Amino acid sequence: MPKPPPELKTKRKNTSSAMPSRAKMSLGFRLGLGLTLGLIFAFAVLFVTSGTLDYWQGWAFLAVFFIPNAFTFIYFLKRDPKFLERRLRNKEQFDEQKLLLRWGKPFYLVAFLLPGFDYRWGWSRTLMGDVPLWLTVFSLAMVLSSLLLIFWVLYVNRFASRIVEVEAGQTVISHGPYRVVRHPYYFATVLLWIFTPLALGSWVALPAFVLLIPFYVIRLLGEEKVLRAQLEGYSEYCLRTRVRLIPLVW
Repeated sequence: MPKPPPELKTKRKNTSSAMPSRAKMSLGFRLGLGLTLGLIFAFAVLFVTSGTLDYWQGWAFLAVFFIPNAFTFIYFLKRDPKFLERRLRNKEQFDEQKLLLRWGKPFYLVAFLLPGFDYRWGWSRTLMGDVPLWLTVFSLAMVLSSLLLIFWVLYVNRFASRIVEVEAGQTVISHGPYRVVRHPYYFATVLLWIFTPLALGSWVALPAFVLLIPFYVIRLLGEEKVLRAQLEGYSEYCLRTRVRLIPLVW
């Protein structure tokens, strides 16, 4: 992957040596534990609801989803562990964002429960027929592509946070995917959720995943208000990069 141009380069120094080995091991343990618990939860959601282990779409999705995530954690644990430590922060500072996340959790839960139940009870097969094999494989490829895009976003923007905030010393990122869209992380996430139900072989779950998109729209609008008010140069960046979320759409 090409390095950012010198004049726009915002990647921080390799901070792995700045973090004590014990703290780095603790961080690695927490990340490993989180990834393992996430895998166990996803396994339970997919295979308990489907009622069988003979659900190849579920196995394929777990592999396509968790292997790139594991690679991302390992890469940044080695290259920039302090960045990963900041990524673990999950307490929102703004009430509207807290409310948004609180209301969003039930929607996420319902969306992820549907594919397994659909596989068990055959709703999609009855209503619309099976998702074609080619579309399932293509959707798995799109899930992988969205995760690779997320890795690219994190690679070029070490200020990328799980919460809405502006850090001390933060600068506007305008290279890489940020040259095309102002919120490439959210774009990748929207792409991920659109293709997830199809990768899992479910037509019925698709509307539920599509309904998650408004949460990202509301979130990014609130985030842009904070960035415009607190991040120097962000308003000028918005004038240069018109696309907020989806190229040629909005």
